[in-house]
Amino acid sequence: MSPLAPTGRPRAAVLAAFVLVAGCATHAQAQTQAQFEQCLVRLQPAAQKAGVEAASFRQFTQGTQADFTVLEKLDYQPEFKLAIWDYLAGLVDDERIADGRAMLQRHAATLQQVAAAYGVDPATVVAVWGVESNYGRITGKYPLVSALGTLSCFGRRQDYFRGEFFAALRILQRGDIAPERLTGSWAGAFGHTQFMPATYERLAVDFDGDGRRDLVDNSADALASTANFLRRGGWQSDLPWGFEVRLPPGFDPALAGRKNKRPLAEWAERGIVAVDGQKLPNSGLAAGERTAILLPAGPRGPAFLVTRNFDVIYGYNAAESYALAIAHLADRLRGGAPFATPWPTDDPGLSRAERRELQTLLAARGHDIGEIDGALGERSRTAIKLEQTRLGQEASGRGGQKILNALRSEQPPQATVAQ
Repeated sequence: MSPLAPTGRPRAAVLAAFVLVAGCATHAQAQTQAQFEQCLVRLQPAAQKAGVEAASFRQFTQGTQADFTVLEKLDYQPEFKLAIWDYLAGLVDDERIADGRAMLQRHAATLQQVAAAYGVDPATVVAVWGVESNYGRITGKYPLVSALGTLSCFGRRQDYFRGEFFAALRILQRGDIAPERLTGSWAGAFGHTQFMPATYERLAVDFDGDGRRDLVDNSADALASTANFLRRGGWQSDLPWGFEVRLPPGFDPALAGRKNKRPLAEWAERGIVAVDGQKLPNSGLAAGERTAILLPAGPRGPAFLVTRNFDVIYGYNAAESYALAIAHLADRLRGGAPFATPWPTDDPGLSRAERRELQTLLAARGHDIGEIDGALGERSRTAIKLEQTRLGQEASGRGGQKILNALRSEQPPQATVAQ
């Protein structure tokens, strides 16, 4: 065996350098943890002014470790972005629809009470639940005190995260949620329907009257709080979120946009009709209702006429694709059909079941893609690229129907790729 490392340097020198770097990294980490603890000390007076008692602050922050992974997520700019048809294929699939209908039945009494109290229909509330946490199955594992404390001391938007940090401490101080149960996303959203702490303080409700507003372990409180959020955002119980429409030939895409609202009658004059060909006034809206045209994939894809209620859903998480997912899932829970107009692609997206099937086929070919969970992360995309290259497809790393069908059609493979 050669005494040289791959770099050409003596192995002893490489090992010594590695030990030195590791030691420096450990020291830097210790310094940063020390800086975090010093930051918490500096934050305590401001927290007290914000209603967090000194004793509570000490109790809930004592021993807290900084979580620097949240800073990576704060600055992460993903190179791989989902097309709208991929996004909706995973969020509004047969599994989520079936689970949502089961939830509508299981929680029917509560949902009817929620609808009576807040004027938001059960399907819309359950759709938010399904998109936000897969009906409470995926709520996040980050301890909020650690995550929000770290974001309050380091990185961008510290003022914003300090407000959320103090709100989380006030929640613990009131005893609504036990410290070990206050976990959520890296940015601080938690519970069945993913409220930020400050939003929780404003809008969460104790629907079952047990004296606690518990969005983590109490689905009734979570569903009612979601309905309260939508009602306070301006939800109109007698107004649909919108519906799919058909554009006339030569429609100017510049007229589209969620904020470009016009009376319904004007859209009708411009030749827009419901997707079934019916005139817009026959679609359940007053002619003077101000609405907008949404073209999430451009003029060649599905088009939607959206109302103020779509804006309310948008306010839950400011992304039009997100709002469309909730709106469409709610329609499907009511028995509605898929969109009539196909997406402008020759390679449609995959449901979660199809994504798991694709991962299984990749693993059978020797690719190390980690857990088969339906989440096409970096390792899955790397494996997809390799298979696309082998099959003569564009090596995009995207999981769509083309690569799935190609792998399905092959003979059962032997493991030939070691990752």
